[in-house]
Amino acid sequence: MDFDFKTLLVILVVVLIIFGGKKLRSIGDDLGHAVKGFKKAMNEGDHEETSASTRQIRSEGADAEFPEKVKTGTPAEKSNRNA
Repeated sequence: MDFDFKTLLVILVVVLIIFGGKKLRSIGDDLGHAVKGFKKAMNEGDHEETSASTRQIRSEGADAEFPEKVKTGTPAEKSNRNA
């Protein structure tokens, strides 16, 4: 779908008539602030990601050991054992 200059101009005039000049300016400002905030958040995320990858985790001691889980069976098996 190709938009030539006339089509684009008609769309812009219709949008201007519907929303008005002040509302369009407000929408443009809000959209600009949103894009700026999004770019800032993306840059901060990249910065945190690179700083996190340069840190190294060191081991301070041995890993904890946990006992094997004892198999207790289902409640029906328990009642059969007790009977």
